[in-house]
Parts: sequence; structure tokens; C-alpha cells
Amino acid sequence: MAVNMEIENNLWAMADKLRGNIQPGDYKDVVLGLIFLKYISDSFEEKYNELVADGDEFEEDRDAYAEDNIFFVPPSARWEFIKKSAKLSTIGQIIDDAMIAIERENKNLKGVLPKNYARPELDKTKLGELVDLFSFNLGSKAAKAQDILGRVYEYFLGKFGSSEGEFYTPPSIVKLLVGMIEPFEGRVYDPCCGSGGMFVQSARFVEEHQGRKDNIRVYGQEYTATTWRLCKMNLAIRGIDGDLGERDADTFSSDLHKNLRADYILANPPFNVSDYTLIQEDARWKYGIPPANNANYAWISHIISKLSPKGVAGFVLANGSMSTSTKAEVEIRRNILEAGLVDCIVTMPPNLFYNVTIPVCLWFISKKREARKDRVLFIDARKIGTMVTRKHRQLSDEEIQTICDTYHHWRNGSDDYADIQGFCKSIQLEEIRGHEYILTPGRYVGIEEAEEDDEPFDEKMTRLTEELAEMFAKSHHLEEEIRKRLGAIGYEF
Repeated sequence: MAVNMEIENNLWAMADKLRGNIQPGDYKDVVLGLIFLKYISDSFEEKYNELVADGDEFEEDRDAYAEDNIFFVPPSARWEFIKKSAKLSTIGQIIDDAMIAIERENKNLKGVLPKNYARPELDKTKLGELVDLFSFNLGSKAAKAQDILGRVYEYFLGKFGSSEGEFYTPPSIVKLLVGMIEPFEGRVYDPCCGSGGMFVQSARFVEEHQGRKDNIRVYGQEYTATTWRLCKMNLAIRGIDGDLGERDADTFSSDLHKNLRADYILANPPFNVSDYTLIQEDARWKYGIPPANNANYAWISHIISKLSPKGVAGFVLANGSMSTSTKAEVEIRRNILEAGLVDCIVTMPPNLFYNVTIPVCLWFISKKREARKDRVLFIDARKIGTMVTRKHRQLSDEEIQTICDTYHHWRNGSDDYADIQGFCKSIQLEEIRGHEYILTPGRYVGIEEAEEDDEPFDEKMTRLTEELAEMFAKSHHLEEEIRKRLGAIGYEF
């Protein structure tokens, strides 16, 4: 059993027709809400039929489903009833009532499911046609074994990300982050968890390494209400028990997990946020107060404050975070480097995100690096990946594994690690001091030897522009230092 691309594309085409007069975020909730409803109904129906076949008299007993972690679905919310009603003009209200009934029977879903299918602006004929399209099973044991739901769900999240501006972390980046920090067991935290992709991949990682997904405990926070509900659904349908707080909230002004110290932190914070809540007297600013006009270093500081004594973190930031010359950010960067917290920096190739062209890098922070406290590993991965469309690049599993292996060999002190010109290099903190604590890998790993220049023009210009920006930043700093020293002896210009 498999969901082929034809079915996925048909579902997307139908979802795309829903737009009409409703907002993109709303029709996203329409489709993903139906996927959730179909999944739990399929799962319930399979268990229900097993109980009936066994002559069991408990097919309507909620406990018979709870023991197998299956949501109880009342008759009016079961897919068979929904599908029979697809052609009715009241299909929207019928689906809303089904969502209400499911929340009533399953307390952990209270306030999570979308209940706006009856609104006038949602075309009920198209809604009914979309219901008819869901002809394949999402929640049976066979479907769960092949993660059919995961494929459909990730496909839709990716499509919404590429077409409607949803800030969605591509699976290859999520897989790379998880593969680098290896969350085998303990507390996993994401301070800006979005739809929960980091948590899903963490659970998948544990299972792929013969562990149990309940070996990790998930904690998260999300600012946007609709995305918070989407994350709750995403975790629920995968059987992941996550603490996302009572509702959506701003991480900086309302930290929902103040006392949490996580073993693993994974995050893709929004880049370069210029309007955020900066509380000056905050214990999180141990290494310096971040600037009010850019939240990048506020995220770094927050993440560090949440790490357990042996905790590790991997997160995405804009490339500017590695070399910014803003006084407050330089101070924080210097202090966390001198504290021995920065473990590895990876620069990524362009076009990995569906709707964000800004170049990105990965930061890895660790509190368990006594043996390598005075070194940082730099990896320049800007040339990897394959363009799968004119605008979008993906990393292969082999490329992800190469980066992970390089980091793990270095981290573990293995003889298998070696500096590779143009790709990776282990650098002493003393040398980083000499470069004013700039963390751009290209500055340290050198240039890969090549017989000819086959670097695409756009990529070359991006790289050269970044390097030039660093040089300008350094020259401004030197100019200010010269002015200061001349002024100290009575000469000004």
C-alpha cells in the first residue's frame, strides 16, 4: 500500500481550488484538519472491526481504544458518515460538529481542532469534492507502518510552505540538525516549534536506532495560534506526547517553560526579527543584552539558557549572525566563544527554503565539550545539494550523512576525522580571536582546489558578497579603533 504522487497532486489540486475568497492560512487548516479527521477515523474503524470480528461487546467502549493509543470517534464523526454527507449543502456544519464531538470524547484534543467549515465563504461543493478525494486509508496498521500519513502531511506542509509563505523548515535541514545532535533519550525542546517537524524527526530518529519514541519528552512553544493547533494535531496523530503549553505564546515575553533545562534543543527561529519583546533585566542575557532591533542573538541566548549541564543544541540562523559587527552581538558572540559553548558552525547552500532566499547557517552549541573547549569545527557545505526545481534545492541522505559523520568523528576525537581543504577544519580559539570572533567557515576552511571554475554565477556572487561584507565590517571596526587610539593621544580626524 502506498500513496503515489498522483494522489498527492490530486489532493493538492483540489485544495488549491478551495482558495476562492478565503485566506491561504484558512484553507491550509481546512485540508490538514480533514487529513487529521480521516486518520483518526481510519484508525478507529480498524480497531472497531477487530472488536466486532472477535465477538467483543466493547466496540463502543472508549477504554478498548485508549489502551492502544487510538482516539475514540463517535458515530457522527466517523468518515463513513462524513463521506455519505459530502454532497449535502450542510457538509460544513457536519464536519464542524464532528470536530466538536471528537474533542468532547478526547480531552487532550480540546481546543485544538479546526471548527470553521460551515462559514459562508467556504464553497461547500468544493469541500464535498475534497472529502470524496480522501479514498485511501491513512490510519490502518499497514498505513502506519509505511507512514502514509507522514508522507501526505509533510507533502502538504511543504506545498503550503512553497506556495503561501508559510515559514516551513525543509525536511533535509530538519534531518541534518537531528542527525548532528542525536536526541536518543531525554528532554527535547523547540522554542519556536511551528508545525512540530523537529519533534517528529526526533521521534523518527529514536525509532530508527531501535529505541522507543517515548524515550524522549517533547517541550515546545509557538507564537501563532493556528500553527500551535497544527503542531498539536501533528504530534497527536503520530502518538507523540508533547508539552506545548496551554496555548500559543511569545517566547520572549511569556516563556512557558521557565524551569526547563533540555538535553537537546532544535530550532529554526524567524530570521532578523526587528520588533520583539526585549526585557532588559532578564536572566537569559547572561552573555550580554541583545540589540532591540534584531532578535537573532536573543534566540541564541534563550537557547543557551535552556540547556541542561550536558545539553546540546542545533539551530538555523541567517548567515549574518556569524559575522555581524554590531557591538552588542559581537560581545555576546565573544563571550559564548570564550565560555567554550560554540561547538560547530555549518554554512548551507542557497535555495534550501521554499520561500526564503536568504543564505542560512547552522549553529551547534554544547555544554559537554570539556576536551575540545578551545576548538570550533567549521564546515562549508555551500556546494552540496541538488536543484530539484528551478528555485528549490534538496540535500541527499548521503550528503546529510557526510556532514553528520564529519562532526561526529571530530566531536568524538576519532582518527577518522581529518581537515579537508574547502570543506572542514578544526580551529583553535586563539585563531578565532585573531579574526575578531567571526565564525564564517569560508574564512577558515580554505578554498577547495579545482581544475576549473564551475561555480554558478549566482552562488559565486552570494559567496563573494558575504565575504566582502565581512571585510567591510572588519575595516569599520579597525577604523573606529584607530580613531579611538589617536584621540587618546590628542589627535582626531
